[in-house]
Amino acid sequence: MEAPISELIGRIRVNEAKMANLRERLLVTDNNTISEFRKVSAELKEVNEDLKQVKAEMFKLKEIMRDMVKELGAFARSQDLRVLEKYINLWNPLNFTTEKEVINLIKENAESSRKDTES
Repeated sequence: MEAPISELIGRIRVNEAKMANLRERLLVTDNNTISEFRKVSAELKEVNEDLKQVKAEMFKLKEIMRDMVKELGAFARSQDLRVLEKYINLWNPLNFTTEKEVINLIKENAESSRKDTES
């Protein structure tokens, strides 16, 4: 009867050793899992912050684009510019005289009419 009891005690000790090893492995696995969870959680927070920043920048870009579209509506069309060009060519402002030129012409006319009346 002693042989089977010592054999059972040996088996129990082997099982206890296996259990201790399994506990150690489980503890290491738990620690690794917790560590990886913390890393993933931190990375997820960074990704969320980056996403918020990208969304804010996209919103700003959309606002700028809306403003640009509004401004583009205020620009003159090519047809309007052609009409203005026709009027400018018709009036030909390069042939206009300046105020000084008019005053000089008046003075010259006055002097020539004086000379004509004196003669």
